[in-house]
Amino acid sequence: MANISSLGIGSGVLTSDLVDQLVKAERAPADNRFTRKTEQSEAMLSAYGKLRSAITELRLPMRQLSSADNLKAFSATSSNEDIGVSVNSAKASRGSYSLDVTSLATAQALASQDVFADRDTTSVGEGKLTIAVGDKTANITIDSSNNSLQGLANAINDAGVGVSAGVIDTGNGFQLVLSADETGTANAVSITATESDGTNTDDTGLSRFAFNADMAENAGFSQTIAANDAVMKINGIEVTRSTNNFENVIDGLSFDIKDIGTSTVKVSQDVGAVTDRVQGFVEKFNALQVTIDSLAGFNAEAGVGSLLTGDSTVRALQSQLRQVLTGVVPGLENANVRSLADVGIKTDPNTGALEFDRSIFETQLKNNPDDVTALFAEQGRTTDGQVEFVRSGLSTQPGRYDINVTQAATRGQLTAGSALASSVDVTSTNDEFALTVNGETTVNLKLTQGTGVTAQALVDDIQAQLNSNAALSASGESVQVSLDSDNKLVFTSGKYGSESNVSISSQEDANAFGLTGASGTAGQNVAGTIGGKVAEGDGQVLFLGSGSGPASGLQVRILGDQTGARGSINFVQGLGKNTVDLVNSFVGIDGALASRTSSLNRDLREIQENQIKLDARIESYRERLVKQFSAADSLISQLNSTRDFVTQQLEALAPQNFNK
Repeated sequence: MANISSLGIGSGVLTSDLVDQLVKAERAPADNRFTRKTEQSEAMLSAYGKLRSAITELRLPMRQLSSADNLKAFSATSSNEDIGVSVNSAKASRGSYSLDVTSLATAQALASQDVFADRDTTSVGEGKLTIAVGDKTANITIDSSNNSLQGLANAINDAGVGVSAGVIDTGNGFQLVLSADETGTANAVSITATESDGTNTDDTGLSRFAFNADMAENAGFSQTIAANDAVMKINGIEVTRSTNNFENVIDGLSFDIKDIGTSTVKVSQDVGAVTDRVQGFVEKFNALQVTIDSLAGFNAEAGVGSLLTGDSTVRALQSQLRQVLTGVVPGLENANVRSLADVGIKTDPNTGALEFDRSIFETQLKNNPDDVTALFAEQGRTTDGQVEFVRSGLSTQPGRYDINVTQAATRGQLTAGSALASSVDVTSTNDEFALTVNGETTVNLKLTQGTGVTAQALVDDIQAQLNSNAALSASGESVQVSLDSDNKLVFTSGKYGSESNVSISSQEDANAFGLTGASGTAGQNVAGTIGGKVAEGDGQVLFLGSGSGPASGLQVRILGDQTGARGSINFVQGLGKNTVDLVNSFVGIDGALASRTSSLNRDLREIQENQIKLDARIESYRERLVKQFSAADSLISQLNSTRDFVTQQLEALAPQNFNK
């Protein structure tokens, strides 16, 4: 800024105060305009922020209602607190079950028969112990470095085979105790000894620790707790599990057993929980209406509107919400429940708020649960009882789509190479073999020994071993064994599709049970079309990928082995998904509110940029005024000097001066 402290000396008029006043007058209109625009834009941003928050609040309850699982809330009660029950609403259904628990699952516990004088110095023998627990096996070497009772216990614990070892001081000596880590008969402990001197049965070295279920009095350990399975009858049907938790027995129910006894378990729909979720949606919608009224309402009496009165974004939001929430849901035109009005949700014409009659809703939920579910959540209604809706995709459009199956899904199988004899002997030379299931899970089987075992008895024993196998249970896989028409053993995977298979991975006796030359056949994926578009198959699931027309992303499960036309599926999207999509269209990154707020933020940035330009222009204007005032002041000063000189000269020429 130019130095203007000397302005006005020559004229007494063109002062710095006058420059300031002129600059202020020049700046004022633009400053006032920028202030008004800034205040208006910031007020609009605040209003849109409140509107965005209220709209977003509506998304959560509608997202919950868009899931069919949240509209099928079930609760379960048990008459016996020692028989607990939990429920998965996605799979459960109404029912009453009588339970009778006759046995709890226990983990096997063993104590050495021999008592040792010292835990650290008394020799236990050298050689190798082979410990098998379930499908795990470990070889433990005992030598001079760990030849003691404590050394043996440490070696067992380090093996990680599924059994824990410890040493107990009885007061009369020391005993080795073992306990299986897992409950159930499948996790029973078996120990064989191989002594370094080759004498494995003299009961003086490591052979003192040999044990298996078939050994009686001569076993190296006494069984202090037997390995037992949990046994429970459900409506008279006996069910066995290796743990005290029963899952996948009844769809959607799990039982946690603490003691033997009986119980009556009742499963009923938790109507109140579903109604509360709908009540939450109504409350959030009404809160949105209050926000809209405060931001965009119009006071007819005062003739005054609000900040967003007449705003196109608000009008579009109200119009689209009204269209989604008041119309008939596509696909439910002929259903008992077609719209919100049918379940007790109506609009107040004066305020636009929703009014909710809980009693009407609960009655409809009890009488027409499928229709109420479809009103809010996506649902696929199939005309073939063996076709199930799995899920939709992001771009699946409501509508009816025909389903045609060209290839049914199959399961992988292993068929024995030759037929079983009418009876077989199961001995220590052929009682063990292993299967590989679905290319990943190894299943080690140890059959019950016996002579003259019938073919069906053998099948039953193998199936029992498969049912209780820990590896299969952990992987979630299953295998069924049966006899075909030629009396050959057939192992069938519980999984469908190309990844399904069963094969022999090891066998003690290559000729046992006709398994010589047994070959596995992989399963096949389902194949066919949905809505006339060629679909992909994954096991029993037939699905369309993206870019496949209106049914893109639709998935159905095809049960049974029928090919050809399998009816159709009517996909109903429901109000929940439609409302969530509508909310996202306004509050999403590319939504209408984002566009408006981005525009307002651009306006604020432009105001700031124009403010900077104004500052520069005003500074230039000030400098120009100072230069002009300085030049004028200098000229006036010169003129004043000339005036003073002329005045002096004229005074000198005055007549009175001549008389002197």
